[in-house]
Amino acid sequence: MSMKTDVLVQFTGMLPVLPLEVLEEMLLNVPPQQVVCVCRLVCREWKEVVDSDSLWRERCRREGYQTYVTKLPKDWRLFYFLCKKRRNLLKNPRADDKFKGWHIMENGGDKWKIESVDEVPLPDNTVQKYFATSYSTCRKSQLIDLEKEGYRPSFMDDFQPNIIISDWYAPRWDCGSEYEICVELLNRKKKPIKKFSPDTVVFQQWNDQKWNQMTHVFKNYGPGVRYIRFIHGGNDTQFWAGWYGIRVTNSSIEICPSVDR
Repeated sequence: MSMKTDVLVQFTGMLPVLPLEVLEEMLLNVPPQQVVCVCRLVCREWKEVVDSDSLWRERCRREGYQTYVTKLPKDWRLFYFLCKKRRNLLKNPRADDKFKGWHIMENGGDKWKIESVDEVPLPDNTVQKYFATSYSTCRKSQLIDLEKEGYRPSFMDDFQPNIIISDWYAPRWDCGSEYEICVELLNRKKKPIKKFSPDTVVFQQWNDQKWNQMTHVFKNYGPGVRYIRFIHGGNDTQFWAGWYGIRVTNSSIEICPSVDR
């Protein structure tokens, strides 16, 4: 038999039957995208293992992706990939790169300014800078294109993962100030589908100047979400020259599994 025939027999013959635990262990050591796009297509037995909850539940355990509520994921594979893909979609949220990534909508008073965290640190002490507002409204925004970030329209429509918003803000101790935030889920024409726009937060003069966190979770928002618009800002309330208004930093938008809280 020729070498060519030997190779043909080798690649067209039956695959050896592996014990289930051996096959699963092998798949756990293959990159996850290859498991789904390549290994799943090998044969029916491999497809069944790749589609099983046990494989992805174990992968979550090994990589530290855990649920912190009693409700378990309906789809462990989806849960795994959402956890692995989870990241902050906002660019330059901590003012490390000046105003790069932000659109300045209003630049009132003495305009936006970047300052260093001083007397009162944030809970996350790696945050070293913040955006400071002035005596007239300062407002800035970002527009996130979900498809460009890797979240296909069909995925957003079918699964509607949670969209978690977070923003940190603080007043100066010696001047009153106001903080505002508005986050919108937009369709392909950039028209709002859902909106989070709480009342303006007002701080009086001589306050404790501590950092506060604003959070919101968009759930069950329906099909059609293609963009997220994030807007925040504020001003001081005493019309003082300089940067005595609200301070903001460490903003985030994350796409998360629906069981995450």
